[in-house]
Amino acid sequence: MCGVIVAPQAVKIEGVSKLSTWRKAGVVVRVAGQQAQGSRTFNALMGAARTTVRSFTNAMHQLWLEVTGAIFLIMALSSAGATFKEYEKYHAGQTGPKGLGIAILCTLTFGWFGLSSFWKVRRKSQRP
Repeated sequence: MCGVIVAPQAVKIEGVSKLSTWRKAGVVVRVAGQQAQGSRTFNALMGAARTTVRSFTNAMHQLWLEVTGAIFLIMALSSAGATFKEYEKYHAGQTGPKGLGIAILCTLTFGWFGLSSFWKVRRKSQRP
């Protein structure tokens, strides 16, 4: 066995055979899709599927806006409590205006995000 680098039997490359199988499957799907597009039943089912998916995604987006809006409003209420505590400390002379300003800014920011989220839901639900 002097000087033999490659084994004498053939070696099968797995990646190439899988790629050709996927390519064949893609061709079959494409041809089947072209044949089915002429069918009224297929077109009706695709229309129903599109309508269902659109309705579901709209409902999920509305739910997402409502949940995030509620979370931001809860955070705004929590921040408002911290703002009152900070105001009491500021009024007593224990802290400067910096902490109070940050607390007010956080409260207003979280409140804005929460309310604007609910406004978006309302605008989307009023569209035809």
